[in-house]
Amino acid sequence: MLRNTEYPIDWSWHDSEGFKRLVNVSGTMTSLGGSIATPRVAAATAAAMPRFARIHEMQARASEVIARLTGAEAGFLTASASAGITLAVAGAITGMDPARAEALPTAPGARSAVAVQMGHLCEYGAAVSQAIALAGGSTRIVGQSTLAKDYQLAAALDETCAAALYVVSHHVVDYGMIPLETFAEIAHARGVPVIVDAASEYDLRGLLAKGADIVIYSGHKFLGGPTSGIVAGRKDLVRAGYLQNIGIGRGMKIGKESIAGAIAAMEQWLERDHEAVRAEENRALDLWQDAISGLPGITPVRIPDPTANPLERLQVWVDPAKAGASAAQFAEAFGRNDPPLIVRGHEVEHGYFQLDPCNLMQGQAELVRDALVKVLTDAESAARFDTRAALAAARNGGTQAYMDWLA
Repeated sequence: MLRNTEYPIDWSWHDSEGFKRLVNVSGTMTSLGGSIATPRVAAATAAAMPRFARIHEMQARASEVIARLTGAEAGFLTASASAGITLAVAGAITGMDPARAEALPTAPGARSAVAVQMGHLCEYGAAVSQAIALAGGSTRIVGQSTLAKDYQLAAALDETCAAALYVVSHHVVDYGMIPLETFAEIAHARGVPVIVDAASEYDLRGLLAKGADIVIYSGHKFLGGPTSGIVAGRKDLVRAGYLQNIGIGRGMKIGKESIAGAIAAMEQWLERDHEAVRAEENRALDLWQDAISGLPGITPVRIPDPTANPLERLQVWVDPAKAGASAAQFAEAFGRNDPPLIVRGHEVEHGYFQLDPCNLMQGQAELVRDALVKVLTDAESAARFDTRAALAAARNGGTQAYMDWLA
């Protein structure tokens, strides 16, 4: 079935290395390691490690696979999707001029602005605008946070604009933004290429078909490869982005083992039994929903992914007056369970948390069910956690973890 359920629950690695156990029902989160590679991908990654290889030859092979996967003319691999944004922007600024590539980011030249709708200026662990700035680009904001208009985009695309960036993500505003097809049409009429950040998206072909010139994906999220970013699209822009390895891209490079593993992950995706995977995810969602539907103050509702990925999550609404604790307090309690259950809690201030089944290992659906019942029926323990602190932890968890480690 080519998914994580090939692995049984096994804590031996965590225990022997002294790392904390965890069960991930949050999703494909970078802070949790992205996803779990299958044995096939792990074997391909390991096989490359004790050998020498020509990196450019491996990248050429990766380009062939990327083309088959996405329908792009060409592609390359880099350290992450965030790195892919920076390199794609840099390539749009410099073209194939190596002297200009070496001058980045301090001397990008006059044509270095990147147009982005305000509603797409998200934070995915770092700011989209910072990925642009690392290339020497300047962010040119289009519209307001809930509404961008066609003429506003057109006005931004003058002779100083090197690219237009479009973000497809649950992090961005969905309403009031210019649709990709229209966005691309306006940009192309002014000779400006369109770069799409689609790090966590299943749609590996549709975005290019809708007019994107470059699309960037994560190799270590739904694809289940080693940490990597995939840059796919027009050959001239791909080549210009790859050229950046002589400059700012040097610090974003990817090694032989990750290239080998990412190629295996992409080939695996082409063969994946997507219907069988979806059926297993639906089984877990049904199991969880049935287990907690009758609990006081708890209302579980299945919801589709906001960007039309073919998956659903269980959104668990919590009425503190009836449940005895808030969604934030329960999320904190799950994180202190044994083993810790990491729920999708970035919107707990709205009174709910979510459960994502896409990273389950063998037997974990049942383990999660039991943990849900245990924690949600022990409101007294959950209520001991300070709600404001729990909300702050959900909002600043990643940054706070860094700060705690550095202390």
